[in-house]
Amino acid sequence: MSTTPETENKGPHAVRDRDELAAARLQLLAAARYKLAIHLPSLPADAFNTPTELAELRRIATSGRNAEVRIVLGDADAALRAGHRLIELAQRLPSAIQIRIPASEDDGGPVNTAFWLLNDTYGYLFLPDASRLEGRAALEDGPGQAPLLLDFEQIWERATPASQLQPLGL
Repeated sequence: MSTTPETENKGPHAVRDRDELAAARLQLLAAARYKLAIHLPSLPADAFNTPTELAELRRIATSGRNAEVRIVLGDADAALRAGHRLIELAQRLPSAIQIRIPASEDDGGPVNTAFWLLNDTYGYLFLPDASRLEGRAALEDGPGQAPLLLDFEQIWERATPASQLQPLGL
C-alpha cells in the first residue's frame, strides 16, 4: 500500500482509528525539525513507544542547540510505573526533553482530556478527547495549529516540572 496520497495531502484531515493516529503521529515526528509540543492527559502504552517514533524523538532532541521537546503529561506517575520508553528517553536527554505536569490550579477546573502534538513546521494532531480515537491532523496548517499552540503555551507556563521523572544521580 502506497502512502503517497497521505503525504501529498498536507492540509487538515480526519483521524478516526488507531492506525491513522499512529501514522499521523509518525508523519508529524518525521516532519519536525527542532521543536515539539505534546499535551497528554495520560501516556498510552502504544503512543511514542515504537522504535521508529523513539528514533524520531531522539533525532529531534539531538538536532542542535535549538532542540526542544516539551511535554505536558497529566499522569506522570502512571507512565513512570509502567516504565514507558518515552520516560526513559526523557531521562537520558533532560536538557532537550522536558516533561511538566499540569498546575494544581488547573486541577480545580475541568480536566483537559485533549491530546495534541504540534511540530515546528505547522503540523498538528489533535484529539478533543484522548480516550476517543477521533480527531484531526495536518502536516502544514498554520491557522489550524495557532490556537492549539496558544493553549499549549498557556498550560506549559502554569505547569510544574515533573520532578518524579528526573533520574536519580546515584
